[in-house]
Amino acid sequence: MKNNTINKKEIEKFSKIAEEWWNPQGKFKPLHKFNPIRISYIKNNIISSLKLKNTKRPLENVKILDIGCGGGLLSEPMNRLGANVVGIDASEKNIKVAKLHAKKNNLNIDYRCASPEKLYTKEKFDVILNMEIIEHVDDVNFFLKSCSNLLKKNGIMFVATLNKTLKSYLFAIIGAEYILRWLPIGTHEWEKFIKPNDLVVMLKNQGLKLESLDGMKFNLVRDEWSLSLDKSINYIGKFIKN
Repeated sequence: MKNNTINKKEIEKFSKIAEEWWNPQGKFKPLHKFNPIRISYIKNNIISSLKLKNTKRPLENVKILDIGCGGGLLSEPMNRLGANVVGIDASEKNIKVAKLHAKKNNLNIDYRCASPEKLYTKEKFDVILNMEIIEHVDDVNFFLKSCSNLLKKNGIMFVATLNKTLKSYLFAIIGAEYILRWLPIGTHEWEKFIKPNDLVVMLKNQGLKLESLDGMKFNLVRDEWSLSLDKSINYIGKFIKN
């Protein structure tokens, strides 16, 4: 039986550029541009679902697991909003960078080098973040099952990934990697992209029902990301555990 979702090639790819995580002009520049829309989407959905009071630290005491946390680009803002964050990544280099950056900023985030199936904890989480990670793992079904096991009943799982369309191949790979050079060549493999309907079925099989699904698009003129009805390239979903 499969008991590991780590794709060594993918881990090596991101480990090589781990020092770049917090450089907004570096190799993770697209993620820095992506971050504001991700943060507001996650924050607003958690507040409305858990009926939290929108104070300065609206996510106070919400337990969040950030899977594939990288250098902490999402873990840190979630922690600043009050959440208790555990960030996991299969790359030791990424975790080292994340720990160092959190320490420099006096943030208390529990970073661990692990994958969801190897996260040995009795803790269950209110929220799981699977942001731009499922297109980099082996055995997506087993990965999602391992994630579901770590989520509380009625807990929320956010999944953001890339749709498997001709448009996503042209824009996310040919455009972003080869023409615009926003991302290192080889960052994505189109074969690993997942259609929204397939993702919904996979998560339904793990006891999670779809609450909302939104597209995300980049505006070249404004140089920013926004939510969109167009899910043909990037999309984000909110799922609730039954």
